[in-house]
Amino acid sequence: MIIARHDPRERVAAHHRAGVGIARIGYPIGIRRATVAAREYITPKMLRLTIEGPDLEGFHSYQADDHIKIVFAERDGTRRDPVPNGEQSLDWPHPSPPNRKYTVRRYDPATLQMDLDFVLHHGGLASEWAGAVGIGEPVTIAGPAGAKAFPHTYAHYVFAVDATALPAAARWLEESPQDVSCDLVIETVDPVEHSYPLPTRDRVRVHRIVRPPDRSLLMETVDGLTVPDRTFLFAAGEAGDIKPLRSWRKAEVDSLITGYWKRGVAGLDE
Repeated sequence: MIIARHDPRERVAAHHRAGVGIARIGYPIGIRRATVAAREYITPKMLRLTIEGPDLEGFHSYQADDHIKIVFAERDGTRRDPVPNGEQSLDWPHPSPPNRKYTVRRYDPATLQMDLDFVLHHGGLASEWAGAVGIGEPVTIAGPAGAKAFPHTYAHYVFAVDATALPAAARWLEESPQDVSCDLVIETVDPVEHSYPLPTRDRVRVHRIVRPPDRSLLMETVDGLTVPDRTFLFAAGEAGDIKPLRSWRKAEVDSLITGYWKRGVAGLDE
């Protein structure tokens, strides 16, 4: 289902309250420039950057897994940023400038601040930029283009994520109804990543697992859960690890499954 871009905040909220399945809801999309206001290590391997600035006025983000693209300069410092094409799209140069997608962990329209969480790893374009960027340095972001909204009215939710999708899961826990019922399955490659801060909810069960070197345990863990009828599955993380979940109770369970990254592939766009 595709819903027009008019009044995206209310359209997302209406779908959360009483929608069915996944609704693709477009946002007015722009290119914005901000500066780094704060840096905080929230785990030994996760860095939170807070960015701010007047260009964030009117920013749209109403679904927990909304993402922006950070647009980087070329190696020689040249910028080839996209430019607005009306309210609904951006014109990107070809080939596209270096960019990476990141979940909007938090946006505060009162302070015009946004939090972005980075899993730090050697050799990653955005990871190495985040590790080195200083307070006051500029950041260029594009988007979000819109939401893949799902209702807050299912009897139960299963979230199956790796470290890269923890910001989306944490934001959803903050923004979903207080009585939400959920199994949150978190698979990481390092136990220290399980210290990522999550909201505490009475009806949320958190399952923390460490991935062996040779395979993911996400499908095995999710398949062992006892869940009621009208369950919704959200799975996000490494594309190969979450692929088996696409077939999990397919005839019974609505789902949103997104590969955030893929081993050996830079800048996956799924």
